Amino acid sequence: MPDRIFENICSQLNLGRLLLPPVRLSGGLMHKMFSLETTRGRYAVKLLNPHVMLRPEAKANFDTAERLEEILEKNGIPILPALTFQHKKIQELDGQYFYLFPWYDGRALKSGGIKEFHCAEVGRILALIHNIDKREAPFVRNEIRIDWDFYIRGLEAENSRLCQLLKDNRSLLCDCQERGNAAVKRLPQVAAICHNDMDCKNILWNGRDYRIIDLECLSYSNPFLELMELALCWSGYEERAVDFELLRVFVRSYLAAGGSAPEDWEAVYDSNCGRLEWLEYNIKRVLGIDCGADEKEPGISEVRKTVEQIVYYADRKAAVLDSLSQSD
Repeated sequence: MPDRIFENICSQLNLGRLLLPPVRLSGGLMHKMFSLETTRGRYAVKLLNPHVMLRPEAKANFDTAERLEEILEKNGIPILPALTFQHKKIQELDGQYFYLFPWYDGRALKSGGIKEFHCAEVGRILALIHNIDKREAPFVRNEIRIDWDFYIRGLEAENSRLCQLLKDNRSLLCDCQERGNAAVKRLPQVAAICHNDMDCKNILWNGRDYRIIDLECLSYSNPFLELMELALCWSGYEERAVDFELLRVFVRSYLAAGGSAPEDWEAVYDSNCGRLEWLEYNIKRVLGIDCGADEKEPGISEVRKTVEQIVYYADRKAAVLDSLSQSD
């Protein structure tokens, strides 16, 4: 990434002069984050993926997220909101869209560093977010109709190992897809403000203080789905090693803060199909569909990791549901 774009950002937003070369920050799987140290302070800049910005729904989604970000801020939720320039949060320079943030001196936790306190606190704040504006509303999600055979054929020439990985798990992927489409119809008819990506990489901690970041996915969605996904993420699901005590701590804290538990945990579990869509997105990165050439290698890594998580999710279903039944 040439420094010229960062120099131009500093000039356009009157941030002063760069003191050090911009530093790429870890964690961003779709967009790119950099730290900027200038004569006027330290900032984080998020360069939005150009291919994402070409999607027809992109502008409306970002507008919604910015509006909900302001609602969270007004309600005292500890977020790190984007800075506003000329009455706008999202900025554009020579076709590159970006957000600028004040620097927060915190770090994302790895699985080994997550303790009961963190799970309890994230469960609590999640309940507060959901309760800001909870309403009766049908959960509308288009049926997931991923053509796994299409991607298997595409990977035959591109990456034989990933091709075989998909072949070996084709039956499971199709079964998860069908179960998810059926289970969505059984979800409670409720919607709330949801972060949609508040996993471990998107909360920065400084001791017991913290800030929630990556707010571009904010929208109204089903709170039970987000509860399920985050309780699993914060208790070790992404490393395929769920700590059931941390899982129960998360859910109990959520309920103690005013959150609600679903009557049918299994319907929520089966509806949680986001990993299938994430898998498809990363297969497209490997195949060079709707993405840049520099996304291929990260895509390969994410495909492997995501398939392993989907297999683990299916294998641990009974144990997770049993643990959740003890949390109500």
